[in-house]
Amino acid sequence: MRPCLTPFLTLGLLAAPPEAGFHTLKSLPVAGPGGWDYVTLDSAARRLYVPRADRVMVMDLDGKPAGEIPGTEGVHGVALVPGLDRGFTSNGRSNTITIFKLSTLEVLSHVKATGEGPDAILFDPFSNRVFSFNGRSKNATVLDARNGAVVGTIPFGHKPEFATTDNQGHVFVNLEDSAEVAVIDATKLTVEKRWSLAPIEDPTGMAIDLKHQRLFIVGRNKLMAVVDAKSGKVVATPAIGSGADAAAYDAELGLAFSSNGEGTLTVLRQEGPDKYTPMAAVPTRKTARTMALDEKTHRIYLPAADFSPAPAPTLDAPRPRPAMVPNSFQILVVGR
Repeated sequence: MRPCLTPFLTLGLLAAPPEAGFHTLKSLPVAGPGGWDYVTLDSAARRLYVPRADRVMVMDLDGKPAGEIPGTEGVHGVALVPGLDRGFTSNGRSNTITIFKLSTLEVLSHVKATGEGPDAILFDPFSNRVFSFNGRSKNATVLDARNGAVVGTIPFGHKPEFATTDNQGHVFVNLEDSAEVAVIDATKLTVEKRWSLAPIEDPTGMAIDLKHQRLFIVGRNKLMAVVDAKSGKVVATPAIGSGADAAAYDAELGLAFSSNGEGTLTVLRQEGPDKYTPMAAVPTRKTARTMALDEKTHRIYLPAADFSPAPAPTLDAPRPRPAMVPNSFQILVVGR
């Protein structure tokens, strides 16, 4: 005979965990051609910045257009500095960094990068500097956020991918081809340490838990590395989906996320700084590999699109890319 459960215990067993119920709430259609990369969300202004090949499309969080930032050839990412009313974009094809005014989206200047292939871009509030990570030249261009002047270049010797900051003088960047994290002194502009991410391969997206000083780094081999940002120790390697390209951490809910190009969003519950339990693989859309988290609403915004079958290889194009289906680009909004 089963033991009788008290009403209190019964309610406790039936209570839904905080991550339960994540699903796609809606899809925001986005007109116009062009691929995409890192989306950036401004919770305070309720704006989403969406790189689209040669421009950045700006919209509110309901999908209403707010304007565009033109002249950003090969744009990958956007860094926001609300305290200075400034924004910065990393333009991979023109090897430039565009500086614009957040309030009006007016382009103020284009700064020549000190390397090739600007990709991820980050504002570090501790040093008041912007770090643009140049994939092809394997270095970073550093700008003074106040005046846009280039203040230095940091060589890595390996391809930088995504980055984050602890807001205490350290910037962390994934080195994709060596599966390491480089720890940058944001004041001296030197690489202090390099940490191995084994068994993670091809690290891409990164997020940080500032309270517990933990880095969340997703890899192409369907694992996330949780790294102690003080010691560099890999403390956990929970499983994620394939094709991951971005990570996020919701401090209020204690949840970590991985957006996977296979068409899923991995949700991990933080049981403690060094323990993470996979709780859900939320269906999204194939190609929804990058994301932005709104920490106010706990919603996640993921760009995705449909593609035609890839054409047959030729001598001139041995690895041809499939074409995006017109008018299929959209932003998925995942929440509860």
